[in-house]
Amino acid sequence: MIAWVAAAPVIAAGTEFSAEFGLGAEYDSNVSVDELDATSNESDYAYIADADLGLDQQLGEKVDLSLNYNVSQTNYDRFERLDRTTHLVGADLGADLGAVNTGMALYYINAQLDGNDFLEYYRGSPYVSGFLAKKWFARGAYVYSEKTIAQNPDRDAESHAGEFDLYFFRRGLRSYFNAGYKFKDEDATAERYDYKAHNVKLRYIHRFDLWGDVLKMEFSWRYEDRDYSGITPSIDQERADQRHRWKIDMEYPLSERTLLQIYGGYSDYDSNFPRAAYDQHVVGTRLSWRWE
Repeated sequence: MIAWVAAAPVIAAGTEFSAEFGLGAEYDSNVSVDELDATSNESDYAYIADADLGLDQQLGEKVDLSLNYNVSQTNYDRFERLDRTTHLVGADLGADLGAVNTGMALYYINAQLDGNDFLEYYRGSPYVSGFLAKKWFARGAYVYSEKTIAQNPDRDAESHAGEFDLYFFRRGLRSYFNAGYKFKDEDATAERYDYKAHNVKLRYIHRFDLWGDVLKMEFSWRYEDRDYSGITPSIDQERADQRHRWKIDMEYPLSERTLLQIYGGYSDYDSNFPRAAYDQHVVGTRLSWRWE
């Protein structure tokens, strides 16, 4: 993926504005729509464009408001009916209380497939974070969300989740670990789509000195265990999924404001519901220009 980022100068005391535009490409070994458990078992190339607007406003010495709007367009070479347009609007109100930081994050997502309504998603999340020790940082949050899917109203759902992240800064931001856990309870219109999920993630980020600049590498693994509470008619039993995702991400500055990104990932989805059992490889690249 190729991206262009431009940050405008401060437009008022305590106010910062940013803008971003991006272009890119990606190879997907198994084009799929996760929200519908739909897989093609065929590969394709995708071309991606995105734009982002951000506003950060200091509301006081210890209170900050961030607003964000993002639009992205993914066009496939052959699977044109899966071309996706996604709009995201977000707001984050945070406060520094000294020993801890707390706040509320709100998001709205609207996605279309091939120009047709597909997904609406609302998310609200109060959170708290802070250092436990010099090198240990923690963040906890409650997440409430609602989604509607135009092609399949039976999948419309609301969910409640609790998540916790722990960070160990081995060498500050130059080298650190992140471990996280989330429990999610989703209640869909149709009982067969109700599920409870345990999610675990492990990430390691390291920055290397290379050719006079800093190369950033990120290695991550994510695991999700879903237990569905309703009977899935096609298999005449409760569905159970186990999902593993691995990813490697590299970022390297080509100049003061230009950043090259190359990434690759592998996903292994295991399920007693055949449509949801598959594997997938994704490889992509990104070039960004940043003004900060």
